[in-house]
Amino acid sequence: MKEKSQLLRIGAAVVIILGTIIYLAISGVQSNKSYYVTIGEMRGMGSEIYTRHLRVAGNVVPGSIERNGANARFVLSEQGNTLKVDYKGSEPPPDTFKDDAQALAIGTLRRDGTFEATQLQAKCASKYAPANKPAAAPNNTAASLKSSSLLGR
Repeated sequence: MKEKSQLLRIGAAVVIILGTIIYLAISGVQSNKSYYVTIGEMRGMGSEIYTRHLRVAGNVVPGSIERNGANARFVLSEQGNTLKVDYKGSEPPPDTFKDDAQALAIGTLRRDGTFEATQLQAKCASKYAPANKPAAAPNNTAASLKSSSLLGR
């Protein structure tokens, strides 16, 4: 009888521990989930847009960057749509964050229509563009034939 109640207690403890681990895993995934949307799609999402963690990409509008220490305000543009972004992250914007750079802002949309970003990634298109390939070298077989005939081979 004593063994049965002890097994019951151990079983209950295991179920509680596993339940807690599963709950924490699911809630952690839900809180870290972010949706990738375009600026145009954001405009059509309605009131649910204010409760979601979002990723929005676009090109930085030239002359719109206002830096303040590690923070920055700027405007993203994508297919004719614009979005004001207020970046307040723990790190300053990356070095590649410049006018006309492609940028990805991660955060939430405020009710005033400004996107509050907590993370910012930027890529300078010209820096990462493939280098121009040099023209193909001329066919060296003709040149090698001429040089070998000159050597008397």
